[in-house]
Amino acid sequence: MVIKVFVATSSGSVAIRKKQQEVVGFLEANKIDFKELDIAGDEDNRKWMRENVPGEKKPQNGIPLPPQIFNEEQYCGDFDSFFSAKEENIIYSFLGLAPPPGSKVKKSPEEASSLPNGDVVGEAQGTREGTEKAEESGENEAQKEDNEDAGNLAESQEKNEKIRLELTSYANLPLICFFSPKPQCMVVYPHCKS
Repeated sequence: MVIKVFVATSSGSVAIRKKQQEVVGFLEANKIDFKELDIAGDEDNRKWMRENVPGEKKPQNGIPLPPQIFNEEQYCGDFDSFFSAKEENIIYSFLGLAPPPGSKVKKSPEEASSLPNGDVVGEAQGTREGTEKAEESGENEAQKEDNEDAGNLAESQEKNEKIRLELTSYANLPLICFFSPKPQCMVVYPHCKS
């Protein structure tokens, strides 16, 4: 399968040239086979591109602007669709290609939720079974949080006791206190006489 990127090599628009360069540069950098087809110099390419972009993807004036991306005859999308797929790390599914072996590319949400036989993930599981598991995990999480809170309270009390003991050890010395803007923070230094 060959990716076809329709571009206008003599475009006067800087924005269009930048978008075309980004698409072509990305495909080259990722070693994805593609053909760059010029619509400015070849009337057949321009006509084919305009006829094969789906109606809902055409702008209000009816003339789609480059770059437009196809996988053979299958329309993939325009620059905005390409950019979104790239950002979501689903570019291979956008292009209709299998990701290279060993890549960490995410599947599109549709691909990730469907099984090879066409079923949707999770349909086979009964609703009651799923509800019971959710309730159990909710109870377990609540117990863990309670245990953590109890542990945090004990640690906090230990710290307060240590601080109190340190402060009382300076009881016979004059103290200089510095108060921070936060009422819970107070720094106490023993007064040094030299």
